[in-house]
Amino acid sequence: MFGCGGIGLSAVNGAALAGASRIIAIDTNQGKLEKALEMGATDIINASNVDPVAAVKDMTNGQGVPYSFEAIGLKTTAEQCFAMLRPGGVATIIGMIPFGTKIELHGADFLRDRKIQGTSMGGNRFRVDMPRLLELWRQGRLKLDTLISGKIKLDQINEGFEMLKSGAPVRNLIDFGVV
Repeated sequence: MFGCGGIGLSAVNGAALAGASRIIAIDTNQGKLEKALEMGATDIINASNVDPVAAVKDMTNGQGVPYSFEAIGLKTTAEQCFAMLRPGGVATIIGMIPFGTKIELHGADFLRDRKIQGTSMGGNRFRVDMPRLLELWRQGRLKLDTLISGKIKLDQINEGFEMLKSGAPVRNLIDFGVV
């Protein structure tokens, strides 16, 4: 999983709920990597000091992973997401890659039956999925509360946006002051 913001951490939790035996979280923010462990990651990679593709290949004895997810929205991480796949693997791009940005992949890499796909909202079916997600939250298995870094008042909204841009918090709740 590339990216341990709110979406990436949710994907880590989703992989844990789905029964994944190994979940490798990748980010450059050590605090977010620690949060990924709370959400169900079994391994973490700080990409600020290592090549994440090489690290994943090393962790998987050169095989690569069967599934990878990109939740940052960058050309480089989308390409790395595909590069770390084992034969038959699927890379899913969740992050919003800027319009007009082209992802470059070597044609020969597709001969190993690897695939890349995008998703919007995880392909959810609200009427079916929302009751199930609420039940998982009630059971303590869907760790939504873990995603909350802090709370801000409505008059701190501009500071909240600045914090969001910095990548420091996972998610802040806005307290509208209504009781």
